[in-house]
Amino acid sequence: MSRTLDTLLRPSLLAVAIALGAPLASPLLIAAEQASSVRAYNLPAAPLAGTLNQIASQAGLALTLNPALASGKTSAPVQGPFDAQGALREALRGTGLQLEQSSAGTFTLVAIPEGVMALPATNIIGQAGQQESAWGPVQGYLATRTAAGTKTDTALVEAPRSISVATREQMQDRNVQNLDDAVKYMPGIVSASYGSDTRYDWMRVRGFEPTQFLDGLPLPRGVYANPKAETWNLDRIALLRGPASSVYGQTPPGGLLDMVSRRPSAESSHAIQVQYGSDNYRQINFASTGKIDDDGRFLYGVSGVVRDAGTQVDHIDNKRYNIAPSLTWNIDTDTKLTLLSQFTRDDTGTTSQFLPIQGTKIKSPLGEISHHKNLGDPDYEFYDRTYYALGYAFEHRFNDTWQFKQNLRYTKSELSFQQLTVGSYAYSPADAAGTISRSTTNVDENIGQFALDNHFQADFATGDITHTVLLGLDHQRTDTSFRTIYGTASSINIFNPVNSVPTVRPTGDAYYDYNQKTVQTGLYAQDQMALDNWRLTLGGREDWVHQGTTYFNKLDATNTDRSKNFSGNAALSYVFDSGFVPYLSYAESFQPASNASVDPVKSYKPTEGQQWELGIKYQPPGSNTLLSAAVYDLTQKNVLVTRIGAGNQSITDQAGEVKVKGLELEAVSDVTENLKVIAAYTLAKSEVQTGIYKGNRLQLMPNQQASLWTDYTWHTGVLDGFGIGFGARYTGNTYGDQANTWLGKANAYTVFDGAVHYDLGRLDNSLKGASVKVNATNLFNKDYLSTCDGNYCYFGDQRSVVASATYQW
Repeated sequence: MSRTLDTLLRPSLLAVAIALGAPLASPLLIAAEQASSVRAYNLPAAPLAGTLNQIASQAGLALTLNPALASGKTSAPVQGPFDAQGALREALRGTGLQLEQSSAGTFTLVAIPEGVMALPATNIIGQAGQQESAWGPVQGYLATRTAAGTKTDTALVEAPRSISVATREQMQDRNVQNLDDAVKYMPGIVSASYGSDTRYDWMRVRGFEPTQFLDGLPLPRGVYANPKAETWNLDRIALLRGPASSVYGQTPPGGLLDMVSRRPSAESSHAIQVQYGSDNYRQINFASTGKIDDDGRFLYGVSGVVRDAGTQVDHIDNKRYNIAPSLTWNIDTDTKLTLLSQFTRDDTGTTSQFLPIQGTKIKSPLGEISHHKNLGDPDYEFYDRTYYALGYAFEHRFNDTWQFKQNLRYTKSELSFQQLTVGSYAYSPADAAGTISRSTTNVDENIGQFALDNHFQADFATGDITHTVLLGLDHQRTDTSFRTIYGTASSINIFNPVNSVPTVRPTGDAYYDYNQKTVQTGLYAQDQMALDNWRLTLGGREDWVHQGTTYFNKLDATNTDRSKNFSGNAALSYVFDSGFVPYLSYAESFQPASNASVDPVKSYKPTEGQQWELGIKYQPPGSNTLLSAAVYDLTQKNVLVTRIGAGNQSITDQAGEVKVKGLELEAVSDVTENLKVIAAYTLAKSEVQTGIYKGNRLQLMPNQQASLWTDYTWHTGVLDGFGIGFGARYTGNTYGDQANTWLGKANAYTVFDGAVHYDLGRLDNSLKGASVKVNATNLFNKDYLSTCDGNYCYFGDQRSVVASATYQW
């Protein structure tokens, strides 16, 4: 192994070794409050150990199982509504075995003593606790259920895909402020590609920008007016890596983010949090939920954020006003309607700054460009976005087999944006004194989106095979208006920026000025089958997309494009009684070209992706630990590429293809009541297959990443209530330009994060619910470039320290 590669590997593998070498397997017995609520079961007679482990694993019950007792025995069929304990007892009928519950609420399988008659199975719901749902909150760091990739409530360990989940507790411990922060400790994803950007979250999953879904529906995607999700309002964030068009429709091959909003709860809870930190960061977070009427038919929820903060760049503020009210109507025991709404107003600017190559990547005798200097004009620049959404989630169960769900949302995002950008290195670099030209970008963009997803789910058996069948139809209508005018501004010195000449908004013709309407309809079907310990998933979807664009700056010229595409997926896995689940999956994606070309006669085919993935997951029965490993081979076709044609002419067409191969490892564990751990490692190789950049790596994609976060909280002794958190994140070098030049290269870097927190209620009962916390990102203030693109460079975030005081009741 070369010294260079060894240097890269050692810090990465050390982080993984620490995580995987820790005592991740928590004790097999856990508290009985993890018992589930009543659910419908349809399990045939099968080997007893497999059936018992399946029920216990899905419900989060702690079950100690002696293999010798269950050997050679067959479970009774479990069909109908049961709580988890009732389902276990139903499966044990006629086996001569019974459940024995300890004083701690955990369960052991024992033989029925001779002469003792086994009691009939009863459906006694466990103490206080409720079964985790794929659309609900999670206790601790480890989620056990997910709907990402299937749209059904599936055990995470059995989902035959690479999926990571950031729970609310994990996000709160790390003081997550945005999606970039939320995914930093997940494998296979690069966040904050251009450093911090208060406008939007820039990410790459397996080399491609992910689609964002909220409550089962896609968020609109434009040029600049993209919604920036408020993480305080989320119960969980799932990252699905790899294609998923067979269920979700038009999505990229790299993957997607599946976010779940806070939902109203029958259990009253309230929280208010006040924060203050670096760069005059001031924020108030609030949340409240509970019953409206005594019977709990109507539940309310409301959460929100008020922020008035500066940023690491002079004269750029980060203001946000957000509120997310929700209401649940429990119409009857089988029918529920939840209204979900949100309003967000952002007043900020461009913190990524588009810094010149000189003074950043290229050292200058005049010094280095300051991280804090604003090269724009504060009197001219602004980014004002108003976002609101109104929708609902409806569900109805017809019987033990059939249920129906419908998600609907209307979203509107309105933006007015002005920015100054310094000249590019290729065309107008800074002179010897550091003076550089500037231009203006002036944008007005409005996006309106209506999204609807309907699906029926059927749970039934055909012989020994159980099925979870999904039949769905979704529909989207998006209306985007986009107008951009470019102009000129006065020059500025990059080392001593002073605005001496007022900037004037240009009045000439718009470079972009169009209205684009997109209508998409998808019809999909999926069957998740189980035969004993075998699992087989098959799915397919047909999409129809119609896109029409009117160019107001081209004499109202129009361009219409129609496309349709079939996407499939298949996966096979085996659930071992020991907790190991190996799987093999194949999935496809397609994604129409978004936004409009400047040329009304040009149109492009959708890109298409295919992926093979081989993985294994391991969750020791009864534990709060999940270990995952996966290797994948991903291909995207119909990529826009540039090649040299006859007469040495540059030609752009869609003959391109890119390949990405990789290895991803992840460990998530609530090791003990005190200790929680997250660890991840990524090894990836990307390669352009055709065109003048053949053989080059994809932009913004490192070959290696590694991360480790751990939190330890004392619950006894003199440190009772005190906790500390510490994290490390390593990101390998990246190229920001297609040509992979030295000017486009950003070196590898490692940054550290930390936290200390204290539960004031441990001091005195009168302070119950009160806590304080201090979080630091980039703890040692590492100075690094997150990206260079051959013309500009972007600094990574400097150290930020935020103190929080929280009261919950």
